[in-house]
Amino acid sequence: MAAYEIKTAGVREMTTFLEWAGDEQWNPGKLDHLPFHAADPYGFLLGRLDGEPVTSVSAVRYGDDFGFIGFYIARPPVRGQGYGIQAWQAAMKRLDGRNVGLDGVVEQQDNYRRSGFRTAWNHVRYEGVPAGERPPPDITVADAGSLPFGELASFDRRFFPARRDAFLSLWVGAPGHTALVAIRDGALCGFGVVRPARSGARVGPLYAASDDVALALLNGLSASLDGASVALDVPDVNVPAVRLMEHLGLEPTFECARMYTQGVPETDRAGVFAATTIELG
Repeated sequence: MAAYEIKTAGVREMTTFLEWAGDEQWNPGKLDHLPFHAADPYGFLLGRLDGEPVTSVSAVRYGDDFGFIGFYIARPPVRGQGYGIQAWQAAMKRLDGRNVGLDGVVEQQDNYRRSGFRTAWNHVRYEGVPAGERPPPDITVADAGSLPFGELASFDRRFFPARRDAFLSLWVGAPGHTALVAIRDGALCGFGVVRPARSGARVGPLYAASDDVALALLNGLSASLDGASVALDVPDVNVPAVRLMEHLGLEPTFECARMYTQGVPETDRAGVFAATTIELG
């Protein structure tokens, strides 16, 4: 009988997670493995069949009461044989007692509902080269590294269900990542990051007090890309965000459902113009 075991993945094995996600057309960032692993070094589970990696899933713990599932993949040769569901059960066990979130692809959403998840909204991926448009002149865009990290982390916490300082510090500072903040009337009013991906670049998060702040950040982030296409995972419940994407000529290319087990966390949802990632929340 074939031997199947699920163990915690090391940081070097995180490249396997990214490669498989790329094969599924999820288009992860090229250097996501380091900040992802820092978010929770024990949160990535790799399943091996007779020593060969065949399944992946992440079960990342945030704070004391929140968790997020991602990278749920069974390789095509072993699908339908029960190995994927064993990985899923191991991930859910690791997050037992927490409010758990995920971004579910369309074909898996019924399965997630049977596991107790309920849809909060859909994330629609918009892609393209944003049409050039000037934001209001009273918004200043600056390098996020110029801000004291504690201030940036507190701002991020407004939009995310828990603090994630280790992840955030690497997300802002990883090679190839451009992180910007927006200042208006002397106050921090926006934050965004762009990173190189398998195809083009991914923007996330994009937090903004208003659509013109989001525009200013997106302009600044796009300016670092030399005309490359960008992709943003936009909550469809944020109507100003959707309108901005359409106004800038970006096209919807992919959709998944943000789902939770214990209800939608209390955050500033109106300020989320793009999620950080569909893999870690």
